[in-house]
Amino acid sequence: MESVYRISAQLIEKTSTDIIRYMFDRIQWEDRLIGIKGARGVGKTTIMLQYIKLKIADRRKALYVSLDNIWFTAHTLVELADYHNAHGGEYLFLDEVHRYPNWSIEVKNTYDSYPDMHIVFTGSSLLEIDNSIADLSRRCVIYEMHGLSFREFLNFEGEHFDKVYSLSEIIKSHYEIAAHITAKSKVLPKFEKYLKRGYYPYYRGSSEITYLTKVQQVVNTIIDNDIPAVTEIEYASLKKAKQLLVILAETVPYTLNIQSLCTMMQIGRNQLMRLFDLLDRAGVIRMIYSEDKGLKQLVKPEKIVFGNTNIMDALSENVETGTVRETFFANQLSLENRIAMPQKGDFLVNSDYVFEVGGHGKGYKQISGVKGSFVVADGIEIGIDNKIPLWLFGMMY
Repeated sequence: MESVYRISAQLIEKTSTDIIRYMFDRIQWEDRLIGIKGARGVGKTTIMLQYIKLKIADRRKALYVSLDNIWFTAHTLVELADYHNAHGGEYLFLDEVHRYPNWSIEVKNTYDSYPDMHIVFTGSSLLEIDNSIADLSRRCVIYEMHGLSFREFLNFEGEHFDKVYSLSEIIKSHYEIAAHITAKSKVLPKFEKYLKRGYYPYYRGSSEITYLTKVQQVVNTIIDNDIPAVTEIEYASLKKAKQLLVILAETVPYTLNIQSLCTMMQIGRNQLMRLFDLLDRAGVIRMIYSEDKGLKQLVKPEKIVFGNTNIMDALSENVETGTVRETFFANQLSLENRIAMPQKGDFLVNSDYVFEVGGHGKGYKQISGVKGSFVVADGIEIGIDNKIPLWLFGMMY
């Protein structure tokens, strides 16, 4: 038990608080049971350690432990909680809970048994967390943590942009906002870097090759471990999932032709739709539906983009630029907005705005006559009228 406390104290002490991610101020830390889910490497561990360091005056009352610690091969979570409570502990921070069998049952038992204990847990397997959370649904508040926004990336690069802009602010004042930011920073070369290697905080200290290898490992872990852990699936289907991702990365964004894709991959429609659903729930891809469709599970998506642009770059050397742009746009807006497929244009946001995404020379032809429509252009620092720089949508969280 002493080693568990020693490791916790050392990690807390060594944790930097120079940069605080957006999620820190959004979590209601006073709640007794909090779950933080998110892809591997987005900073879930760091945010817990930062909270202990900054907000808990008596750190002896807080214990951080990763549930893949070898200590748990001979001990249980309930045993740890009982010891911590008996020695004055009031806060228990549990990392990577999906690595621990029946974790949700033991977390529930701990919550019920120690009414003065505050519990925060994280999980990197989105599929496993969603599958196991039913036991905790009435007790727990779940937050999903995204990777770095472009704004946060700029801060990681040594710049200082604390101001977060809402979608309505960008639409109404994009010229003034972009002029203010570009007066302080050369945003376009940094934006190009971010699209390739800037979504996961661990890009710092990694070479480009090492970083892309790590991202590949994240995708492989999801397909090889996370998916089989929550559903029975054949090995051949897992290989098809990887093939599907490479095809999508190298394809121009298009209104999805299921039959054509089935023929290309030599699989049936049901199998393809199942892979889409699993990869979407795991955060590898994002399915975009027509807003006027009914239950999503009964219809095909209109368009597929990726969870983030770095995944695309890690999967293929021949990524389609149009898909990169649309992936970035959908990724940055998805945190607080509803995204659907419009009849004209690329994205319908919150049922109010239509956006057409393209390069610097993109015109208004595709959205001509559409009320509340805008062109989102890559490769420009500042827009004008209804033409907004693509990078600016990265300042929203």
